[in-house]
Formats: sequence, structure tokens, C-alpha cells
Amino acid sequence: MDKKIALFPGSFDPFTNGHLNTVERASVLFDEVIVGVFTNTTKKSFFSADEKKQLIEESIEHLANVKVVIKSEDLTVNIAKELDAHFLIRGVRNNLDYEYEKNIASMNRQMDKEIDTVFLLADEEFSNVSSSMIKEIASFQGDVSKFVPEQVNQALLKRYSKKG
Repeated sequence: MDKKIALFPGSFDPFTNGHLNTVERASVLFDEVIVGVFTNTTKKSFFSADEKKQLIEESIEHLANVKVVIKSEDLTVNIAKELDAHFLIRGVRNNLDYEYEKNIASMNRQMDKEIDTVFLLADEEFSNVSSSMIKEIASFQGDVSKFVPEQVNQALLKRYSKKG
């Protein structure tokens, strides 16, 4: 294993400043970080996969060793193997996140012993930010600009102004 490649999978609907912080921190730890825009089968997507990819790319353009891919319909460990990533990055905001992520990490490890999950604790300022709360606030024309990158804020404003 020459190059340390990490995959940060998620639905990123929308991509938040907490996600961005996790990617920035991971970019210092790994040679390459791949943000994987995945389909969450339990959620209805607000932005399309292509829209999410574009918004994330605009948000991370200052990070030379980070790229974004769209993947769906496969297990995370299979996609990691396909991308030659031996590490999965997960942001953890609180105890509930930890318990949930710990179980997934354990299952992933049982499916592929070459995959390790690295937990990055959320910085305090991002520990209460979730994509679902962002969408809820934005749907009522609340200001979410301090919780999301500017490009995402503009996309939310545009999308919700069309719905109103």
C-alpha cells in the first residue's frame, strides 16, 4: 500500500460546513481523499447526485488531493476496493453517531479486513449541524449561511424560492 487513499462516503444532501471540515482535516492525514456521493436508500434526495457532486467540487476546490465521485447501488466496502481506498472516513458529532458508525465500521471490517474506518470527531461548532436540519430551516426561509458553504447556500435559496 503505497498511497494512503481514504473514501468519505455519504449522501451529502446537502453538503455542510461540518462535512467540509471533515474533508479538510482528512486531506491532511491522507495522500488522497475521495468524497463518495452515495445513494441513501432510506432518504428521498433533495439535490440530484450531479448537483451534489458539483456543489462539493466547488466547495473543495482549494484542496488539491481531494476528488468527488458518484457511486450508487453497491456496498461501501466494494466501492472502496474499486477505488483502491483502504480507509473510510466518518465524521462523528455525538454518542448517537458514534454508536451507529461503530456498528457499520464493524460490519465493513468483517466484510473486508483491508478496510479500516477512521473516525474524526466533529469540531464543536459543527457538532449540532445535520443535513436534515439544514433542509428544514431552509424550507422555512431560515438563514443557513453559517452552516453550509456559500455555493450550497445559494443552491438552497434558489431551490426553495422556486417552491414558494
